[in-house]
Amino acid sequence: MEVRPTEIPDVLVIEPRVFGDERGFFFESFNQRTWEEKTGLSTRFVQENHSRSGRHVLRGLHYQIRQPQGKLVRVILGTVFDVAVDLRRSSPTFGRWVGRQLSAENRRQMWIPEGFAHGFVVLSEAAEFLYLTTDYYAPEYERAVIWNDPDLAIDWPLETAPSLSAKDSAAPLFRDADLFA
Repeated sequence: MEVRPTEIPDVLVIEPRVFGDERGFFFESFNQRTWEEKTGLSTRFVQENHSRSGRHVLRGLHYQIRQPQGKLVRVILGTVFDVAVDLRRSSPTFGRWVGRQLSAENRRQMWIPEGFAHGFVVLSEAAEFLYLTTDYYAPEYERAVIWNDPDLAIDWPLETAPSLSAKDSAAPLFRDADLFA
């Protein structure tokens, strides 16, 4: 696999080595030894999540203020625009965001470390999204930032207004959110 830093060096794009021929393809979506060698991280994943969403569904921007979760995310069907926002006040990239298109075709993955909000919007007819997390889901610590926060100014590639959950529609502004030290 190849590991590419983004504009926020802690957020990584992972490109697996894919073996393919006329029959199809094969790749290792995760290998602990390779992960540690290539990223320098001894990350331990404890949970895997799988979601399916239709076109224009926007999920996020989510995080857990306690029991923060690092996430290794990928798409197995369709295409999404995936976003990570640095919520660590002590970080030189505090309040900045990075976004990448992830798809079943490009097989890219994105590493979103603890201390970041995460979200994505579906660009295809539907998308299935998988993510490994470094800590367990803890709804009592779940927080969100509104997807269209003017201070963050995320450039979502939207053709129309996104479809949001009630919870995501009511998320606070970045300036009012619980943030990391």
